[in-house]
Amino acid sequence: MSFKSQVSSSKSNSRRLQPRSVERKPRPVSSLLRWYRRGGRELPWRCEHDPYRVLVSEIMLQQTQVSRVLEKYPLFLKRFPTLEKLSRARTSEVIRGWQGMGYNNRAVRLQQLARHVVNDLGGRLPSTPAELEKLPGVGRYTAHAVACLAFGKPLPVVDTNVARVLTRLFPDKFKNHRPRSRHSKLLWDVAEEILPRRQASDWNQALMDLGARICTAAAPKCGICPVRRFCPSAHRTVRAAPSLSKREPGRDGMPNRIYRGRVVEVLRNLGRGQDMGAGHLGRQIKHKFGETDSPWLARLLKDLQRDGLIKLTKSGSSFRVGLPE
Repeated sequence: MSFKSQVSSSKSNSRRLQPRSVERKPRPVSSLLRWYRRGGRELPWRCEHDPYRVLVSEIMLQQTQVSRVLEKYPLFLKRFPTLEKLSRARTSEVIRGWQGMGYNNRAVRLQQLARHVVNDLGGRLPSTPAELEKLPGVGRYTAHAVACLAFGKPLPVVDTNVARVLTRLFPDKFKNHRPRSRHSKLLWDVAEEILPRRQASDWNQALMDLGARICTAAAPKCGICPVRRFCPSAHRTVRAAPSLSKREPGRDGMPNRIYRGRVVEVLRNLGRGQDMGAGHLGRQIKHKFGETDSPWLARLLKDLQRDGLIKLTKSGSSFRVGLPE
């Protein structure tokens, strides 16, 4: 082989051996990161590097608006500043500390997680998604978020906002398969493919901010989008028809999840160690509660007890209900 051919071959091999992050880096990366650094949301957990505090923020942000979490996050951490403190607290106090957040079983799972980490893992949260996903209440999104944002791992993080941005910004990647949820394998594969390895944390949070503030579901603000010149969907997004929601189990037109929240809220207002009769509780949470509602209430309370949110004590032919200690 001639010297010229060797040089040509060497250059060709060099190009093939380029890291994927350089080779496939999408054009919008620099624009989006510049926009994020200039005007990203100032959220207290973004200044945190303590894995516990990052974890608390991610659990709180599940199905809860950022504005509500901004209010409750510092209060919860003041009450339970470490995994150790949370693990040793009374469950009733953790449930009280979660007041106003909704989906109260998140608080119970978070304490279960803290107890497992303190008692079985030496008090330190794992740093890899595979290990994090083994913990109570931690799914793929939360595991990736904690591993990336707290431990600096170069990993994609796909929430509802990120999923929407990706499908609009890179529609060609989804032309043969439209993801039905943020759990779609294709969505995660695309997020992995376009991830800038050296700035993964900023990139993930920039995508979240873009989806939350500009690339919204109902009325995207394409005119001020920092990546509009790269986006094939700019000014062409049509709001998808609302999907038919599944009918939730409930009573008299009210979903059981609302009644569950009411039960916990009533019990929060009791003094420490106090409980109340099931019938009295039923009248507190449901208008015109009657004898025919008793079997339904019994099932509701047993489900809450199974989830660790209440404590049932047999009292004659009925039950007393309180928060777990």
